[in-house]
Amino acid sequence: MKSAAVFVVFACLLIVHVQGQARTSVTRCLCQGPAANVVRPQRIDKIEIHPASATCENVEIIVTLKNGAGKKCLNPESEFTKKYITAGLEKRSAV
Repeated sequence: MKSAAVFVVFACLLIVHVQGQARTSVTRCLCQGPAANVVRPQRIDKIEIHPASATCENVEIIVTLKNGAGKKCLNPESEFTKKYITAGLEKRSAV
């Protein structure tokens, strides 16, 4: 009976310890490193906007370039990005 009581106390202490631990600050952001402030609009094939989430606290804007030239992350605070997205939204709502 004593061993069962010891086990229950140990389990409760373990649960309290695990719940009290801080989370690791591992982020799973798609954009690593510095983001581009400007990309030539003629080179952009597709744009993806990923809002902040539990896995990444940053808003991420990723453009796919034409002719298989890869992908680039845009700085969401740059004037180019703001103007490009605003123009795209206006064009989309006009259709």
